[in-house]
Amino acid sequence: MNWTEDAVLEALKGVLDPELGKDLVTVGWVEVNAVSEGHIEVTVKTGNPAMHARQRLEEAVQFALERAFGVDAHFAITVEGVKSEDRTPETRKVLPGVQHVIAVASGKGGVGKSTVTANLAVGLVQLGYTVGLCDADIHGPSMPTMFDVTDAKPEPVTIGEKTLIQPVEQYGVKLLSIGFFADPDQAIVWRGPMASRALGQLFKDTNWGKLDFMLIDLPPGTGDIHLSLVQEVPLTGAIVVSTPQEVALADARKGVGMFRLDTINVPVLGLIENMAYFVPPDLPDRHYDIFGRDGAKRLAEDLDAPFLGELPLVQSIREAGDAGRPAMLQGNSPAAAAFRAVLTNLLAQLNNPLD
Repeated sequence: MNWTEDAVLEALKGVLDPELGKDLVTVGWVEVNAVSEGHIEVTVKTGNPAMHARQRLEEAVQFALERAFGVDAHFAITVEGVKSEDRTPETRKVLPGVQHVIAVASGKGGVGKSTVTANLAVGLVQLGYTVGLCDADIHGPSMPTMFDVTDAKPEPVTIGEKTLIQPVEQYGVKLLSIGFFADPDQAIVWRGPMASRALGQLFKDTNWGKLDFMLIDLPPGTGDIHLSLVQEVPLTGAIVVSTPQEVALADARKGVGMFRLDTINVPVLGLIENMAYFVPPDLPDRHYDIFGRDGAKRLAEDLDAPFLGELPLVQSIREAGDAGRPAMLQGNSPAAAAFRAVLTNLLAQLNNPLD
């Protein structure tokens, strides 16, 4: 029996990464650490760092090595998620026509992440950019309501030999949401692998075309869906939304930590403090710090992350979302001005000026 590195690589040529459909050796995701008679140590990488995906890949590698070298040999197998900067053009085939892909996340639900995402998307269109928005908040898709397209149904379109989904367009934003494909009265109860596959289709099987920006409204929290998504999609960076109160900030800290994991390594473009202060409609000059003050700003300083700005808690933003007309459509209102200030800071992080 030939106990060499070449023999190990030959044995693993039949093991495919499920995300790419290509063998691990061809894409350069196998490292042979040690080979001696009866003992092999390898490290393999995967495009999906979620636990269930790593376990399945480890089993496939173990089976391939046992078939080539026998079940009595000892195999030490390490499976790691591939780092974003290690991906090659061959392994980055999702959203090839999009210049900037930005994930919008929050550690905790209910902090206004979807409202922020919707308004940033509309604001970017108003600045002359081409924009797509993918509603990946699988358990609470809000974008159909916020864009007044709850009755819309994405149509199939044939591009070459492939049939793709054509996004719905509203206010100049190309939009796709799990909410378009689910019964609004039925809860979406999917396990991690099923949810990850469904979300993958929103990117791989959709005719997004050429865009300057793609915003992804992520589910709250951190988990398998987030890990799968941020590894599958070539993210430019991530934004984390939080309110100033401590319970939200604790989870926002975890969200920033997730993006900074070695296996993910997505730049954090900044934190946004939503509901920073309350402005009563009958006393617009009064500000009340209902949830505390400057919590997200202090967190950004503590984590050495940019602070993109604060957004007020005002009745008009809530009404605009419920009516399906994001607050950015209100012209020169204070709410729209607050979102524009955040956009200015975001574009500065991308070295992409307003003009």
